[in-house]
Amino acid sequence: MEDRFPKYRTLAEQMDRWDSLKSFRDLFHIPPATVYMNGNSLGLPPKAAGQALEKAFGEWKDLAIGGWMAGSPPWFHLAEELGRKMAPLMGASADEVVMSGSTTINLHALVSTFYQPSGNRTKIVADELNFPSDIYALESQIRLKGLDPKKNLVLVKSRDGRSLNEEDIAAAFDDTVALALLPGVLYRSGQLLDMEMLVREAHLRNIVIGFDCAHSAGAVPHRLSEWDADFAFWCSYKYLNGGPGSPAFLYVNRKHFSRRPGLAGWFGYDKARQFDMSLKFHPAGTAGGWQIGTPPVLSASTLLPSLEIFASAGIEMLRRKSLALTSFLMDIIDGSLSQQPYSYSVGTPRDEVRRGGHVAVEHEEAWRICRALKKRKIIPDFRPPRVIRLAPTALYSSFGDVLAVASALREIIDGKEYERFSPERDAVS
Repeated sequence: MEDRFPKYRTLAEQMDRWDSLKSFRDLFHIPPATVYMNGNSLGLPPKAAGQALEKAFGEWKDLAIGGWMAGSPPWFHLAEELGRKMAPLMGASADEVVMSGSTTINLHALVSTFYQPSGNRTKIVADELNFPSDIYALESQIRLKGLDPKKNLVLVKSRDGRSLNEEDIAAAFDDTVALALLPGVLYRSGQLLDMEMLVREAHLRNIVIGFDCAHSAGAVPHRLSEWDADFAFWCSYKYLNGGPGSPAFLYVNRKHFSRRPGLAGWFGYDKARQFDMSLKFHPAGTAGGWQIGTPPVLSASTLLPSLEIFASAGIEMLRRKSLALTSFLMDIIDGSLSQQPYSYSVGTPRDEVRRGGHVAVEHEEAWRICRALKKRKIIPDFRPPRVIRLAPTALYSSFGDVLAVASALREIIDGKEYERFSPERDAVS
């Protein structure tokens, strides 16, 4: 077989020279001598994040409780300010997005609001490929309504174990369904669902629909308001580079602002009257009404510089580069690493409109190959049973990085490097 890697190297060099976003790489801390391909699990820190954290700490030190109104921005309004900055990435109005809680807490807050089983409509539609945490939460919400998850949680089946067919999902939307909750991008395969079509099909049947956008926010453009999605939620530590455990976001379509949040908390109160300390709950007439607890000011501070970087780069430009990076990786796998002795395959859709920001490279020795990659200071992650997830992230990954990963995948098989590692998985993979 012809060795195409010299051609790939030339192509990578050309594409890096032409990359109009390459200067953004300098805005991030990249671990020394490391190729980082795990931004879909934990994004790298912007260099300005440390300064932002020090600034927030300085306000706490110098202003103490005065920071709630005298901070920059005031801590009291920080969740709404971050929501305003996040909204353009999600195709939403500023008051439809707010920073709040964690991903699963936001799922509970939203589903407790929008899942109102009555009469024949008692079921929730989700899917069998969804991130397990969502399923755990949906089952608990059904139990809280006094119903049985075995009867009232419908998990749409995958035809191939990797992807979902939107027509199969729509077929599950019948008159017994009260709510649908689906991922924007599937966490394992990287498939991007047609959210617009799913909203349309759900609303034709009077079904409320929401999305877990944890693996799509910051990687692909969204038009949540244009699509008329009812609600959505996502984390900020993956493509959004907020840091480990950084707070999450939620979206509520403005047509639902008059609804009473299912889980009420003090920070969801109308800001103008919050310190009246009334025992009667008056929710904010925006997405802010779905906040529950006090915003974590220090951990939220690192999101400010990250969202400024996104505003400067532009999500459409980032998407264009992301598609080019993932296409380049898949081309190398298909063209040079799919045959024996390598036997790698791609479990991610080739069609750009069906692909998120990462590539699922499959191999029977995926776990041990991941260990070998990490030994080489190339950082992927593993998802069972046989997926090496690789996320060349548009803000800080280069085409040279992609080539380095592909070269390592080849060399690890050539030298049987994976055989040096135990097949036993670590607790965190």
